[in-house]
Amino acid sequence: MTNGMMAYAGVAAGFAIAAAAIALFAVTARADDEAPLMLKRDGFFYVNARTTTVDGKDYVSHQMYVEVRIPAKQTHPYPIVMVHGGTMSGTNYIGTPDGREGWAQYFVRQGYAVYVVDQPGRARSGYLAAAYGPMHNVERGNALSRFVAQEKFKLWPQAALHTQWPGTGEPDDPATVQLAASQMPAIADFAAQQFLNRDALLALLEKIGPAILLTHSQAGAFGWPVADGRPDLVKAILAIEPNGPPFYQVEFKGAPDYFKQGPLTLPYGITAVPLTYSPPIKDASELKFVQQEKADAPGLVRCYAQAEPARQLPNLQKMPILVLTAEASYHAPYDHCTVNYLRQAGVTPTYIRLADIGIKGNSHVMMLEKNNKEIAAVIAKWLDEKLPAPE
Repeated sequence: MTNGMMAYAGVAAGFAIAAAAIALFAVTARADDEAPLMLKRDGFFYVNARTTTVDGKDYVSHQMYVEVRIPAKQTHPYPIVMVHGGTMSGTNYIGTPDGREGWAQYFVRQGYAVYVVDQPGRARSGYLAAAYGPMHNVERGNALSRFVAQEKFKLWPQAALHTQWPGTGEPDDPATVQLAASQMPAIADFAAQQFLNRDALLALLEKIGPAILLTHSQAGAFGWPVADGRPDLVKAILAIEPNGPPFYQVEFKGAPDYFKQGPLTLPYGITAVPLTYSPPIKDASELKFVQQEKADAPGLVRCYAQAEPARQLPNLQKMPILVLTAEASYHAPYDHCTVNYLRQAGVTPTYIRLADIGIKGNSHVMMLEKNNKEIAAVIAKWLDEKLPAPE
């Protein structure tokens, strides 16, 4: 072998070793990222089941399915109860449409016990028409225009900022199909859902003890009355783009007049379930509210607030509350209204707009998107500050 050939062979060998080292590093990195989940318990149970008699026959109803994961090394004393939003199920938290781990696994890895539920009348919780009334199925295009490819529809001003969906956004893309397949028929009566979920979540907390309540979207309207009813059992609320804005729904129409006022769905301000106000009220009609003459900024809705002097929400003042909003979500135009309503009622929520801390491009279903772990880390950091783990 000539000197030149020997030198070439040496260089080639060096490249091969370097390539092997890089490949080994990549495999190791993937292995570390997907390390086995060390669990003390992985299972499920039901709460709040009762008997409903229909035409002389007994059926089970009102039950809530609860999936539980307890880490082998639990470093935080309070578990996190994760409640999904409308049209969805607990699968929102246990994986993403492109096959990555979800927020449930993330927080288990942080040392939290995690309970993931399916709302009563939804998915594994079962459906009994005689108890729940008519069922509503969501049209597939709803996900495309609100979550998957909202930047193409531009129904609200911030929609064009969307960049974090883990796929092409086309209707036949695998990630899109996974999300569409995960959408569930649900109880058509939203007010009925709120009462059912309040009662089931209270039953869950009475079974497992004090916990952190994580609600997303529609479930925000369930979380407030749970915390109001048993503030001793709710150690913190993680309101991820909670149902809102106060009182009236918003419909999105696209430019130039993006917003249209929808029906009154939250007569108690942030829920349809009675809340403990001070001074007390006997009925939601006693709450007087007014609308802003001008929105706080371009691209935002005009908020509703209580007419002054505002009644207070004393029980929601007893735990830390986080309201989290994504940059491109359809909640971006109005989540501030919910925050303002809480503050007017004497509650002191932390309000984090992800864009303000450099996390950009997310939709309403941020727990399913490419940077879901980065957002989970923001929540974990806030929890560490508000409910630090014991030394």
